Amino acid sequence: MPPDADLVREAQLGDVSALGLLLARHRAGMYGVALSLLGAGPDAEDAVQEASLVAVRRIGDLRDPAAAGPWLRAVVRNASRAQLRREAARPVRDDVLQGLLPVEPDLAEVLERQALRDWVWHALDGLTPPLRLVTVLRHFTGLTRYEAIAEVCAIPVGTVRSRLSQARAKLAEALLATADAAHADTRLRTAARRSEAEEVFRAAEAGSFGEALAALYAPAVESFWPGGARHRGRRHLVDVMESDLAVGVRQRLTGVVAGPDVLVWECDLVNPPEDPEHCPPGVVWVQSLARGRVHELRLYHHPR
Repeated sequence: MPPDADLVREAQLGDVSALGLLLARHRAGMYGVALSLLGAGPDAEDAVQEASLVAVRRIGDLRDPAAAGPWLRAVVRNASRAQLRREAARPVRDDVLQGLLPVEPDLAEVLERQALRDWVWHALDGLTPPLRLVTVLRHFTGLTRYEAIAEVCAIPVGTVRSRLSQARAKLAEALLATADAAHADTRLRTAARRSEAEEVFRAAEAGSFGEALAALYAPAVESFWPGGARHRGRRHLVDVMESDLAVGVRQRLTGVVAGPDVLVWECDLVNPPEDPEHCPPGVVWVQSLARGRVHELRLYHHPR
């Protein structure tokens, strides 16, 4: 069997089967750490699964390949401690990594740099749409708080917890089971969707937002707004965008997450200098697709 150091180096070069073998080799030790902090039960399993996902995202940051075992146990230790403070306001993604690794500003960039994104998205695509949506919001966007995810998805916080727990279990299994499979190039998909989003916002400022939406959105698209409002069709979206632009509010695209049936745009809201509090600091467009077009949109405003 190859030593840990060799597996780490191969994983850092993009060999997902090496990473799968590394995780399988150290699973017993990781589970032992979780048991010591959380006791027997589903919380310990959840902590190991969450730590495995952190390892997938962060293997490139491990500087000493020979220290894979202690590093993985440290990751699960932090994940277990995060389980004990789930009600804290700070996102768990930061808690898991606190004191262990530097926090990257953009998870998608990390995945692309490690050449693992296609593999991860292939595993994500195997989840049911409800499980996939909460997982994407939790791990790929700025909406890491359970309360924010619950608001976007219009479900109770307890349901968010339950779906994330189910998703972690299924995703951990899928990541290992599909390590050697061929996967679609999601980088190309994301790049195309980013260009598409940028064109939509350029069109809005040029006065042709409606035409841009017509190419992307279904005529009967349903939109769900902060506060509980619900509208059908593209007209309301156009009216709101034109109203914002008329008073000097602009949207600046900061992130795009693109799956086969979910598309997320994260934007800063840039208010006019004379009215800096006109809009919240940011908005997230959570879009569900069917046959390549958006049929449902849920908007979330970041609190001030």
